[in-house]
Amino acid sequence: MEETIHVQNKLEKKNTIKPFIAKMKGGGRAPSRTNFADAFTGALGGLICIFVLLWLTNYTNAPWLMASLGGSCVLVFIVWNAPLSQPRNIIGGHLISAFIGLTMYSLLGSNMLSISLGVGLTIFFMAFLGTIHPPAGANPIIIILGGYSWSYLIMPVFIGALIIVLFGLLINNLRDTRKYPVFW
Repeated sequence: MEETIHVQNKLEKKNTIKPFIAKMKGGGRAPSRTNFADAFTGALGGLICIFVLLWLTNYTNAPWLMASLGGSCVLVFIVWNAPLSQPRNIIGGHLISAFIGLTMYSLLGSNMLSISLGVGLTIFFMAFLGTIHPPAGANPIIIILGGYSWSYLIMPVFIGALIIVLFGLLINNLRDTRKYPVFW
């Protein structure tokens, strides 16, 4: 009797593992490439945004640029119509993640726990508040490893995100085939 239960448990485990592994095979098709006009618009938008942020950094000797803003440019200018690319997600996602990163750094310093908690809490609060923006997930790492102060929340985080949204409004709407934003 005990042996039958043991064999039955083994079979049940095997039957639950197979579907789990099968999901990892994928099966869908990769999306087609972006057309030339969309690729060019994306490149131009990213180039202008990053150039302006770097110019402001050099002109004022203050940080106007952080790495995660480059990822935001990709979303705003290539997949401008995706929910994660909309202004509330860009600005809200960056502000939430930077606030969490600064809080973790203030409370716990720079260590594995503060960075891990920072990223985990960022994911939770962006999802819970409906402001998911994947590039902003890097902000706690950037802030904690860099040891930045609370002023980083305004510049470069808030103002950098705002500049990207403003250029997104201007550049995306120059094209007849684009309407940005889809929602605020």
